[in-house]
Amino acid sequence: MRFTANQIAEVIQGVVVGDGEASVSGFSKIEEGEAETLSFLSNPKYTKYIYQTNASIVVVNEDFTADKDLSCTLIKVKNAYVAFAQLLEMYQQSKKIKIGISSSASISPEAKIGNDAYIGEFVVISEGVVIGDGCKIQAHCFIGENVKLGNDCTMYSGVRIYEDCIIGNHCTFHSGVVIGGDGFGFAPQDDQNYKKIAQIGNVLIEDWVEVGSNTTIDRATLGSTIIRQGVKLDNLIQIAHNVEIGKNTVIAAQSGISGTTRIGENCMIGGQVGITGHLVIGDGVMIAAQSGIPSNIKDNKIIQGSPAFDIVPFKKSYVHFRRLPDLVKRIDELERQLKKLKP
Repeated sequence: MRFTANQIAEVIQGVVVGDGEASVSGFSKIEEGEAETLSFLSNPKYTKYIYQTNASIVVVNEDFTADKDLSCTLIKVKNAYVAFAQLLEMYQQSKKIKIGISSSASISPEAKIGNDAYIGEFVVISEGVVIGDGCKIQAHCFIGENVKLGNDCTMYSGVRIYEDCIIGNHCTFHSGVVIGGDGFGFAPQDDQNYKKIAQIGNVLIEDWVEVGSNTTIDRATLGSTIIRQGVKLDNLIQIAHNVEIGKNTVIAAQSGISGTTRIGENCMIGGQVGITGHLVIGDGVMIAAQSGIPSNIKDNKIIQGSPAFDIVPFKKSYVHFRRLPDLVKRIDELERQLKKLKP
């Protein structure tokens, strides 16, 4: 499909500067812009490319002013990044319009499937499952007994949801996600073996949660592992039993959260962060990548390191840490000189 600058501006509430009838049929990065595509500029580092791009239409911030002539049409908006994300989401949703049930799907007669749902090839839907309206479940997914899926959820190929888990509305799980696997619970025995502790809880995921590929969220030992509304989890994350993650928190790839830890709302956690068990992480906390968290964190702290502490003293300490080899040499030299001074 093709859209003109005027049509796009109406959707994102922008102002057209240039040819309002310029049209596009695809998207491109501004540094690789091609004719008849739409691009955007929000990071000042990429400003030089707007004068070189072949993209026909570029979405920019409303305060952008060109220093040179431009070959593209501009659409000025309050926030170019947000507006472009909105357009990408609309494009992606237009590709998801699938309805119907594959003949190769295995669906229990005790399951309930909502209106306008899509069930792909070799999907297994177990007894007591409820699938909401408009859900899209791609090939080779497994939905365990008594699972509840809200409306407009998307499960990409290979998602596994174990029994009794509850998923809210508008959730997206990417390939390889496992929801509700057993928590890591084993009791040491006198003979130095470990006895498995039954994990009889579930996972509760609220609305608008997105989970990246190969991320795992373990079921609770008792009660629920809880992922609150608006949480975004990257690929390859491990969420252990009885963890609770607060609203609108985002966690980057390869992070791990140990059992029974509670993470507050609106936190930002970088990649490869490790958080030990039974902690309380406050609201608005920011944790830098590759940090190790051994203790509770108060609200709105920004921390880094392993073990992590406040980011400002961490950076000051790191300056001295990098100088350690030189400091050692100086100390060794001073010791040699002191020995020479001794009678």
